[in-house]
Amino acid sequence: MAATPQERKKFIKQGMEMVDEGLPGWFGTFADMMTLLFAFFVLLAAISTIDPVKLQEMADGMGKSVGKKVKVENQAMTLSDIKKAAQKMVEDMGEDGETGEKPVEVTTGPKGVTIGISSDISFQSGSAQTKPGFLDILKKILPTIQESYFKLAIEGHTDSDPLPKALQVKYPSNWELSGARAAAVVRLLIGLGVDPTRLEAVGYGEFVPRDKTTAEVITTDLIQKYNSNPQQKARNRRVEITFLAPRGGPVGKSTAQQTGDK
Repeated sequence: MAATPQERKKFIKQGMEMVDEGLPGWFGTFADMMTLLFAFFVLLAAISTIDPVKLQEMADGMGKSVGKKVKVENQAMTLSDIKKAAQKMVEDMGEDGETGEKPVEVTTGPKGVTIGISSDISFQSGSAQTKPGFLDILKKILPTIQESYFKLAIEGHTDSDPLPKALQVKYPSNWELSGARAAAVVRLLIGLGVDPTRLEAVGYGEFVPRDKTTAEVITTDLIQKYNSNPQQKARNRRVEITFLAPRGGPVGKSTAQQTGDK
């Protein structure tokens, strides 16, 4: 039997009296927790640095997993491709007889892909004159440079030892020496046919030790910490070639390159 209108009104009134007005008590705590989590992740994003190479590798991996990675014939090498090519080159190289380490090291960071070349095969002590074996390393890197269209930062680094008085006439400090070493590598690359407009020479002196982490702030004590023995000093005396991550969109081959023109 259907309820009469009076009975329905009575049921509605009873139901309203059983329900508290407003949101449930737990909702306030939940909203506060969500707000704090949101603020936490915003803070993480603000203080973090993005590695474009790892981002590209992640994108490539996701593309392969869903079967949507398409090879574009006229597209230049990506930073992920450059990293793989550089690592393959390092794997094919022999280890140093004294240190047991590879003379070349590949790293990635917010700037891009960096190929670090140790002082053992790059420069004489206190000199910006490259050793003969250094040119052979550049020739191995050259195909990757030619297949890519990223700008290249050639970075010179030294250890913390002050230069002898005799050398200070030519290089007053490690700043001048590191800059001269970077410029020497730039000249070699230009001689190998690399477009000069893609190159930049940077000297860092002793202020970027090789083993420094991105979280560490450069101080006098930190520089001494990473120059406390001959092995660390040898690692700091180096040249780095960095394929710089672009700030714009994807990089493709130029029209002249597609048509085979030089």
